Amino acid sequence: MVQLIEKTHDQIAEWLPGMQSDYIEQRVGSGEPRAVAESGAAAQMAQLFPDGVPADGQHVMNVVVDDEAVGTLWMGRPFNAADDTWFVFYVEIDEACRGQGHGRVAMQAAEAWTREHGGSKIALNVFGPNTVARSLYDSLGYHVMATAMFKDL
Repeated sequence: MVQLIEKTHDQIAEWLPGMQSDYIEQRVGSGEPRAVAESGAAAQMAQLFPDGVPADGQHVMNVVVDDEAVGTLWMGRPFNAADDTWFVFYVEIDEACRGQGHGRVAMQAAEAWTREHGGSKIALNVFGPNTVARSLYDSLGYHVMATAMFKDL
């Protein structure tokens, strides 16, 4: 059985710096200049976590399977989206727990959570190099809305 349990203030304070660093590295790994990735991430974090606290509509949760925390799911209201849409800002299964189907059940729990909170649509972004996540989302029926591409010269 999977549960989504809101992280405590202390858990968020511990999680946030590593998540932000990981987000910057993913942006850089997808071709964005480091300075742009850092400033963009800082602006988003200031808006979504003012003073390190989730803004209204942001929910950072532990993914708990059979009473064991196996990862983190961050659901929130997306920028400029319809009221029935929730956004998966971040989902990660702890490295030691990967490959056991927890990512799939976390995303299925996100769907149930969205319905419970009045939503009828989930949106997310996934960086191109993250082929494991892209494959999971494809298998769960997510549709591609846009594709951004680049070529280094």
